[in-house]
Amino acid sequence: MSSKLFIGGLSWNTTDDSLRARFEEFGEVTDAIVIKDRDTGRSRGFGFVTYANPENAQDASNAMNDQEFDGRRIRVDLATDRRSGGGNGGGYGGSSGGYGGGYGGGESTGGGQW
Repeated sequence: MSSKLFIGGLSWNTTDDSLRARFEEFGEVTDAIVIKDRDTGRSRGFGFVTYANPENAQDASNAMNDQEFDGRRIRVDLATDRRSGGGNGGGYGGSSGGYGGGYGGGESTGGGQW
């Protein structure tokens, strides 16, 4: 079970500290972060809260999902590790995108006609 929560629908005014303070009532929070736009520094409307104990994360998810916080109704879900999805396969030699494959002509064993 995950100890990290995804928090969606956050107000543009929500800070790391206010997010932490709101979710600490469910247990020890080890990290709380509001994701910000790298160009403007403004909240992107979502963040993550990590608990020391996965059971606290589940309790917080159950209690806070679809509740109002900073004037907005938020969505709270157990976070999934996006690396576990296998990625998109791009890059050199990947199955999609990148520079994989041959030159595109002839047979794949080489020596075929263009």
